[in-house]
Amino acid sequence: MVLLSSLLSLCALAAVAFAVPAQEKRVHHQADLSDHAHDDSHNYQYDHEAFLGKEEAKTFDQLTPEESKERLAKIVDRIDTDKDGYISHAELHYWIRHRQRRYIEENVNKHWKDYDMNQDDKISWEEYKNTTYGFYLGEEFDDVEDKNTYKAMLARDERRFKVAERDGDGVATREEFTAFLHPEEFDYMKDVVI
Repeated sequence: MVLLSSLLSLCALAAVAFAVPAQEKRVHHQADLSDHAHDDSHNYQYDHEAFLGKEEAKTFDQLTPEESKERLAKIVDRIDTDKDGYISHAELHYWIRHRQRRYIEENVNKHWKDYDMNQDDKISWEEYKNTTYGFYLGEEFDDVEDKNTYKAMLARDERRFKVAERDGDGVATREEFTAFLHPEEFDYMKDVVI
């Protein structure tokens, strides 16, 4: 009986010991998610926005610590897709990419309304150029202090637009316009990322 009791105690102790992961298993040992220089004591806003998204981060800034903790717990549950109680590097990477794609989509939707002047669900180079530089085009930037900078910006934008709209018709679809606004997200735009 004593042997059985000791054996049960040993099994219970082993189960408790193995139920809590060792600290070194919880430490991140993979490559960084970003090339951004990371310093927890400075510029936490970058991490805040990457993790939550820009708009959600603004909302979190307005919450009490208790509300923030409650909302963050819900977000962590959504990130933990395998429901093991931990967030893996892959889950965190997926979440941040998801938030980035969502920001890009919202950003393109916001700009789309401004640039699609004839509302044909496409944006021509002329629509973009006239909306962005229209006031200055007839005067060749004569009233601008540094007109060479504006001319360089116009040339840079035109080059990027032409690369983004792949079929060369001078008109960008929503996907092509997304590549124009966010060239860092498209492999074929790598040459124009400045």
